[in-house]
Amino acid sequence: MLAYIVRRLLLIIPTLLGIMVINFLIVQAAPGGPIEQVIAQLEGTAVDATARIGGSSGGDLQSQAPSAGGGDAASRYRGAQGLPPEFIEQLEREFGFDKPLHERFLLMIGNYLAFDFGTSYFRDTRVIDLVIDKLPVSISLGLWTTLITYLVSIPLGIRKAVRDGSRFDVWSSAVVIVGYAIPSFLFAVLLIVMFAGGRYFDLFPLRGLFSDNWADLPWWRQVLDYFWHLALPVAAMVVGGFAGLTMLTKNSFIEEINKQYVTTARAKGLGEGRVLYGHVFRNAMLIVVAGFPGAFVGILFTGALLIEVIFSLDGLGLLGFEAAINRDYPVMFGTLYFFTLLGLIMNLVGDLTYVAVDPRIDFEARRT
Repeated sequence: MLAYIVRRLLLIIPTLLGIMVINFLIVQAAPGGPIEQVIAQLEGTAVDATARIGGSSGGDLQSQAPSAGGGDAASRYRGAQGLPPEFIEQLEREFGFDKPLHERFLLMIGNYLAFDFGTSYFRDTRVIDLVIDKLPVSISLGLWTTLITYLVSIPLGIRKAVRDGSRFDVWSSAVVIVGYAIPSFLFAVLLIVMFAGGRYFDLFPLRGLFSDNWADLPWWRQVLDYFWHLALPVAAMVVGGFAGLTMLTKNSFIEEINKQYVTTARAKGLGEGRVLYGHVFRNAMLIVVAGFPGAFVGILFTGALLIEVIFSLDGLGLLGFEAAINRDYPVMFGTLYFFTLLGLIMNLVGDLTYVAVDPRIDFEARRT
């Protein structure tokens, strides 16, 4: 097993490098880079997200931007006509674009190896500080959504498998299908209308992760306040996520229940509970439990953008969206590097979880 872990860790290096190269080239080829963003701010044509986040780069340069001139440097960027080449070259030096493409990439990767992700172009804050500041929101949403989804889906899926074709299976399947069909952001709007002062009841807060006086509350009220704020956003995310896991659990159990070893165990006189939880459970839950690390990472970093926007939760999803809109390359590539590395490690953890659930699995016997 140790040799397998070492091989997988070594495989992370070229995989991560390949992902970074592809994304770096794609982003560099896309129009509307950081220099165009600054020019748009100076001309007052920036999009809303950029104008809302706009910070030191645009503001500091606005007073320095001449109103006339032109040249080859200005012609390389959309909207730069009329600006002197010296001003454009100054922007290029500030953003590091005065270096060749390959040199910028190698410099970026070298810094990332030391976990130096640089400073945001438009926030004037270190990327690592931005990520740490947003992590509590995303971890809260991802962790509780994943845990509740598993705690609901696994027992429900087992119950549906045991009572396959029964009235309970039929009506619960209808509920699962409806939950799966409703997008999480639409359900979030419904929850706000119903329970957050939208029209009917005003039982839950509409924004933020804590109340304004959270620091002054006793610890037990701080815990209650925390879950009070999380109730609606987590509920919205769970509704959209439990359907697939429920059906996966049910199908896995049905497949195992119909196998020969289950018939043999019953023929030997074992009780239904012993057969189900002593034999079937370990095999059926293998794919379900082993997928937990990947599911958590997926919900943590990709599944909460609209929920964060709707409930005014300033997390990693919103940070990544705003960085993409503003072409904030240090934030984009820094978070991509960190989250890709975390995802690759979680894939390895998922494989190790297979072994923990079923020790009969031997990855050493496989050629990787």
